[in-house]
Amino acid sequence: MKNDPIYWEGDVTQGKAVIIEQTKLPLVRQLLEIHSAEEMWDAIRKLKIRGAPAIGIAAAYGVVLGIRGEKLTLVADFMARLRQVCDYLASSRPTAVNLFWALRRMQDTAARHAESGVAAIKQILLAEAHEILAEDRRRCAAIGEYGQVLLLDGMRVITHCNAGGLATSGYGTALGVIFSAVSQGKKVHVYADETRPLWQGARLTTWELKEAGIPVTLICDNTAAFVMQQKKVDIAIVGADRIARNGDVANKIGTYSLAVVAKAHGVPFYVAAPLSTFDPSIHSGDAIPIEERGAEEVTAPTGVPIAPPGIQVYAPAFDVTPACYITGIITERGILRPPFQEAIGKLFSA
Repeated sequence: MKNDPIYWEGDVTQGKAVIIEQTKLPLVRQLLEIHSAEEMWDAIRKLKIRGAPAIGIAAAYGVVLGIRGEKLTLVADFMARLRQVCDYLASSRPTAVNLFWALRRMQDTAARHAESGVAAIKQILLAEAHEILAEDRRRCAAIGEYGQVLLLDGMRVITHCNAGGLATSGYGTALGVIFSAVSQGKKVHVYADETRPLWQGARLTTWELKEAGIPVTLICDNTAAFVMQQKKVDIAIVGADRIARNGDVANKIGTYSLAVVAKAHGVPFYVAAPLSTFDPSIHSGDAIPIEERGAEEVTAPTGVPIAPPGIQVYAPAFDVTPACYITGIITERGILRPPFQEAIGKLFSA
């Protein structure tokens, strides 16, 4: 359990969520206890826990932490308070749709059991949060199994940001494909983009792969095109934070650049994500809200200034890769191929 990026200890009344504090990695592996919705909001906002699936799990546990101490006895009053907690947690980060999916699921679960009474609903919500975590484990394992067929023995993979166990319940999406391929006996070498400005690739992806004994080479973000030109990369696989109905994908800033250079060099570009990351209510990536981060993450990423004081900064945390640059989307139901609008429509109608 202590190797999982997020888990729960205890019962609904005295329990707590525990996360790996990801801003401390790779130098320090620190477990952080979360006792309230406010602490969970802070952990999500400040990237102490990050990655779309992991944020969804964290939000579900945040709901439990936010409502468990309520003394309300009337279900209507309790449901109103539950909505307040969910709205509060939803304000932590705007782009990853798993956050909103999990919060909506928790509210729907409470509504279905309204006749059970407040005390029972609290227990049910904790069980639902546990199930969201367990489902993510099953989904990531299935994504890995479907995706590993794309990786032949000896292949070289490039990835961006961190879509490994730390970004999920413990296995990963994009890295889950690699883990699954290696478990089948295939040799795989990974090129990991550093992922500026917060270096999730350098700090987290290389750490996970090194821990797993998988060969990995760290490169600067602006080296990706050159290693493709040198024919050192066979395939690109990344994660996602939100996928629109037409197949446009929002992911960590720099993903779009990687997709463009992959297309230019004939390198297949795949996205790995569970169905909870799809947002069929959004027609295209143009409607995906893009989070902007504070200027200090760019001007002083380690606390030491690297730019002139007061310089103007534009710091989007994500970008949108148009569907035309994507070869396929690996899900727990299989690999989707273009035209994505049709494939995604069929998937959700089924």
